[in-house]
Amino acid sequence: MLHALLKEKIKSADDVANWVNSGDMLEFGMSIQQPDVFDVALAAQKDRLTDVTIRGTLSTRARQVIECDPEQQHFTFENWHFSGYDRKKFDQGLESYVPFNFGEGPGIYRQYRQVDMIVIKTTPMDEHGYFNYGATNAYVRASCDVAKKIVVETCTEMPYCYGTEGSVHISEVDAVIEGDNAPLFELPNADITDLDRTVAGYIVPLVQDGSCLQIGIGGMPNAVCSALAESDIQDLGIHTEMFVDGMVDLVEAGKITGWKKQTHRGKITFAFALGTKRTYDFIHKNDMCLSLPVDETNLTQFISANDNVVSINNCLQIDLSGQVASESSGYRQISGTGGQLQFVRGAVQSKGGLSFMCLSSRYKDAEGNPISRIVQGIAPGTVVTTPRSDVMYVVTEYGIVNLKGKSVSERALALISIAHPDDRKSLHKQACENKILLKKHWF
Repeated sequence: MLHALLKEKIKSADDVANWVNSGDMLEFGMSIQQPDVFDVALAAQKDRLTDVTIRGTLSTRARQVIECDPEQQHFTFENWHFSGYDRKKFDQGLESYVPFNFGEGPGIYRQYRQVDMIVIKTTPMDEHGYFNYGATNAYVRASCDVAKKIVVETCTEMPYCYGTEGSVHISEVDAVIEGDNAPLFELPNADITDLDRTVAGYIVPLVQDGSCLQIGIGGMPNAVCSALAESDIQDLGIHTEMFVDGMVDLVEAGKITGWKKQTHRGKITFAFALGTKRTYDFIHKNDMCLSLPVDETNLTQFISANDNVVSINNCLQIDLSGQVASESSGYRQISGTGGQLQFVRGAVQSKGGLSFMCLSSRYKDAEGNPISRIVQGIAPGTVVTTPRSDVMYVVTEYGIVNLKGKSVSERALALISIAHPDDRKSLHKQACENKILLKKHWF
């Protein structure tokens, strides 16, 4: 019966693209879950369509509905979180960012978003009639709940992940597109620099046995994973929004047991995974891994339900009062709010929890000039991702400071102390001129 139903619902990508009408709102899902065969088919029908809005997140391949329509006469693409590709399209005026805290995603879809059709890449149907969402759970079930039509594009390369709200049944699906089964996009691991290792060296001594980790992606988080793998720390747990290669390293080093977690004991919980094939192979039908909707991973009450949560995040800039900018540079959107603020707050609310904000003291601009990431004030247009009242530890290659309980003057002095040595005098001078520091510190 299931296979008869499947046969009935198998459609070509062109046939499904014919279902799209002008003015429709389409959902493409997130990351490696975004459809490819359907994307091409829909782009080919652009001339009969106007005012079609497509919503997606973290595109890992060029989206043909964008590439085919440089004047936006047919399609508009909205995005919850930018990848490198999305950033370039934003710069060209071809994508619009949608601000949100990642953990609110399911609720936002169920309360505020219209979806005429969702088209997502899934595993092929299993013996029970289910198409598994694979490496991305996030807000997909909520999108399906409000969609007028549900379409899956199957991919034999997609890992099958155990969890909750992680699949859709053939009885709910309007069409099945047999995909091209191309290898999944792989995100290369960022090289670990000496600066990254130095930053990790300030963090790891504060991590206790039995801590529950949320670690982002990039050189600094990779360095923390590497340092933890080589440490004497034991019985760590993972409760994170994003599962990455560095976490596989920790499991293989015997550091992850999850037995000290208060929620989902013995399980690695995550909302989506993005990395190399090594990560996809690891999460595939792995009973230790639990894929959850992002409200269950990212809302602060679920984060703080575990003790000793350790949240490690990167940022682009921090001002002398502690305001953190992690997603934009001026008016240019770089990435997105994601789950940073929710994990900062969840970690601080956790019994024994710690939150770390990591950044290099400097970066180089387009002309190669060194620029301080610690600044007097956030630049105009730059978005504050984490308010100063929420920030705990800040770490650069020059040290670590805890801003909790400190006055603005104390914060400024603390942050100046971990700025690049060549920037400290000018930062101190600016802080004096703008009365950020108390009079006794003026010069």
